[in-house]
Amino acid sequence: MSEDKIKAETRTEFGKGAARRIRRADKVPAVIYGHGNAPIHVTLPGHDTFLALKRGGANALLDIDVDGKKYLALTKQIQADPIKGFLEHVDFVEVRKGEMVTVDIPVHVTGESKSDALTVTELNTVSIEADATAIPEAFEISVEDAEIGFQVFAKDLALPNGATLLTDEDLLVVNVIHAPTAEEVEAELEEAEAEVGIERDETDEEAAEAAETEGSESEAAGEGDTVPETDANDGQR
Repeated sequence: MSEDKIKAETRTEFGKGAARRIRRADKVPAVIYGHGNAPIHVTLPGHDTFLALKRGGANALLDIDVDGKKYLALTKQIQADPIKGFLEHVDFVEVRKGEMVTVDIPVHVTGESKSDALTVTELNTVSIEADATAIPEAFEISVEDAEIGFQVFAKDLALPNGATLLTDEDLLVVNVIHAPTAEEVEAELEEAEAEVGIERDETDEEAAEAAETEGSESEAAGEGDTVPETDANDGQR
């Protein structure tokens, strides 16, 4: 993992109002923790920081220059606006080259399995202990043309040199299974609804079919009936 170099400024203003002013200036409030030192509050350039975090992913490693003093900082938490997407705040932890750190690595699945197969990602992240400067951005797993029964376990992942897998090695990460048909999905849904006592409303099509069936049955039942003749003298007796 390469390090992006970012020049930061010491932050002396705190609170929501100060944070808003920082963001309006296209900057990002951040804090660097680690190694028993007091937290270092800084302001980072917004655009450069956004690009660095985009390149490095969830565990981006930044070389942050704060007033001439450099810190090797590993990204720990990113707060972003859920609608507009701009960075609101970033937490870093200071690390040293060669230091082993515990990180969660995202799992990225690429490719398309066979048309009758369905790819299920059982684990979205895998935990490892690795050198702070050798953290993979993601574990990429290809399922291109994979058939039903294709599986990848945590122990199958290629770890960086010197890294240790912390996730249970026998946990399933990716599983390629039979893709259910529309009829199978509908049958499972009806069974599940029946188990919890849910009754479906009759659709217009089903109602029309039922009415047509009922009408046909009524017609069939009346085909053998005859109307009795009335004697003209009955009413005079």
